[in-house]
Amino acid sequence: MVYVYFGILAVYLALFLLSLGERGSPFQKIAARIYRKQQERQKKENKSRKDWKRAFYARQLGDKLKTLEPGIVPEKQIREYCLSLYTLMLTVVFVGDLFCLAAWFGAHSAARLTDGGYLTRNACGEGDVEIGLKAEIPGVQEEIFDYILEERRLTGEELEKNYAEAAVQLPGVILNGNAGLENVRTSLNLVSTLEGYPFEISWESDAYSLVNTDGTVHNEELAGGEVVTLTASFRYGDWRRELQIPVQINPVIYTPEETLRVRIEELLREREENSRSGEIMTLPEQIGTEPVIWSEIIEDSSGYFLVLVILAAGVLYWGRGRELDQKLETRKRELLLDYPEIVNKLALYMGAGMTIRNAFLKMGEDYKKQKEERKKYAYEEILMTCHELQGGRSETEAYAHFGKRCQVQAYMKLSALLSQNIRKGSNDLLRVLRQEADNAFAERKNLARKLGEEAGTKLLLPMMMMLCVVMVIIMIPAYFSFTLN
Repeated sequence: MVYVYFGILAVYLALFLLSLGERGSPFQKIAARIYRKQQERQKKENKSRKDWKRAFYARQLGDKLKTLEPGIVPEKQIREYCLSLYTLMLTVVFVGDLFCLAAWFGAHSAARLTDGGYLTRNACGEGDVEIGLKAEIPGVQEEIFDYILEERRLTGEELEKNYAEAAVQLPGVILNGNAGLENVRTSLNLVSTLEGYPFEISWESDAYSLVNTDGTVHNEELAGGEVVTLTASFRYGDWRRELQIPVQINPVIYTPEETLRVRIEELLREREENSRSGEIMTLPEQIGTEPVIWSEIIEDSSGYFLVLVILAAGVLYWGRGRELDQKLETRKRELLLDYPEIVNKLALYMGAGMTIRNAFLKMGEDYKKQKEERKKYAYEEILMTCHELQGGRSETEAYAHFGKRCQVQAYMKLSALLSQNIRKGSNDLLRVLRQEADNAFAERKNLARKLGEEAGTKLLLPMMMMLCVVMVIIMIPAYFSFTLN
């Protein structure tokens, strides 16, 4: 996996070198180059064939962005949107790749196998360590071991002994799943301590070829049952007692593969015994006449980080699209909330003797004075209409464009009323506007009620979670008090 991580960094380096002529930060330069190359490729493809799907998506994105920012050219908005999205994804993948590399180096820096055959132990007091080992005989067999490498011990120091009163429990503890002491077929559990006793136990065997002091039973080549006497020595300070426990070792049958595995385990144990006092343990180089190739099994979780990085980039890409739709929904809701106020102002200004044109210009001028406080989409559209009127566009077209840009049914209806009044003329417009204002305020009340219900629904889940927490806080003390009584 490390080659993949370095490959990603190499791609970033190559893109950065190719993007030196662009402006901005390194990721913005790469994003600008990718966007420019993408546009050039699309132009070439459009000459040879029509890519309807891509063109439709670009047009749809442009319409959404133009709706949110009508005063900016759509092509410029699309470019800025794509550059920001590309920059974000490039940043996420780059940072995630660095995390993957850090995880990889962290996993491999803890490797204990050196030079293909030496295991480095922990210092005395640091504890044993479990290592994954793979023993490979080329063309013959490959075995995987979860090997426990003991910590370095002081020379000549033995396990301390236990008190004799714990000897009554010891025969049952050492069985380790065997049927009984008279029928031992698997390794024994020759413990060094017994729970509840502050003593240590050391073991001796009168037949190490059959039972080692660590409880390993060597019955692979045993033809019949043999009795072995194990001696358990208990020690606490200067006090010492010994307990002899006879056990009968019965033979076990292994397959050829199991036999080879057992042989490798024996060699590992021999090397372990011979190198307890050293910092380095040399692994066996061959089994019989067959060479053994050792390699350490390292738990490398950096690949999972790469998957998470790719998923995060995909989620961010999807989330940016959702964010745009949410902004459009927020805009639509704000337009609906501001509609009664706008219609009421139109009716008020026209009732005071203003024309429709002057009423729009008045609302635009008032909005300019308070624009720094908060941007409002409805008044931004009114301001655009004022600019069109001042630029020489006819009132009919300006009001029609106003309703079309808002993309809300209420504003389309209002623009139709205003345009129709300009074309045909009517003395009834003021009454219609006042009636529309009353209807709009009623609709706004319904919308506010709906928003309140939605807010209550969203609060339902946190309230349920808080209820569960309160129930747990109440029930756990009650349960423990009932159990103790």
